[in-house]
Amino acid sequence: MSPFCALYGYNDDPLYDGVRTLSRLQLTYILEQGYVNLRCVWTLGCPHEIHPLDHPADEITSETHADQVYAAAFKELFPDAPIPESIGVSCCAQFAVSKATILQRPREEYERYRRWLLETDLEDGLSGRVLEYSWHIIFGKEAVFCPNAEVCYCKVFVLCDLQCEDEGHCREQYTLPPFSTLPEGWPWSGWDGAWQNATVM
Repeated sequence: MSPFCALYGYNDDPLYDGVRTLSRLQLTYILEQGYVNLRCVWTLGCPHEIHPLDHPADEITSETHADQVYAAAFKELFPDAPIPESIGVSCCAQFAVSKATILQRPREEYERYRRWLLETDLEDGLSGRVLEYSWHIIFGKEAVFCPNAEVCYCKVFVLCDLQCEDEGHCREQYTLPPFSTLPEGWPWSGWDGAWQNATVM
């Protein structure tokens, strides 16, 4: 096994460039921390996204939110742990974790997580969302794990000169896009269709 592993999909890069994001990743910081989220922005997930005890679902429908199924899933995934009042982590499932942290849990626990995923009655979107909001717990972090975005960008990616509006947002680095697909001509054509200088992003 490698000294660390990464699960990677989303990123906070202004160009949505995974190569730029991964090339900045500070491996020594990952080894020191054991687990880091590869998204620092709090948009979606922080400070408290899931409230498992508030309103569990009586039945699962297409309108069911992860909030409503999380408590039951948590009991199966972590049978010896109390259900947290709230879960917070920058969405969704992109992180780096050290080998040492992975090995802190016995293999049987990872087999239980896998078995739950294969056997759950939840549709894929819901079961995936439950796991997205569980990885940080699996790897030893508190149920609410929302590091300061400015500190996160600096420690995880050495982006230490960002001007951040508050503890969860550095808009020059990431702003929630208005659409789920990039516009034609990206990155030289922006969300509004106007030309933009991608070399300075």
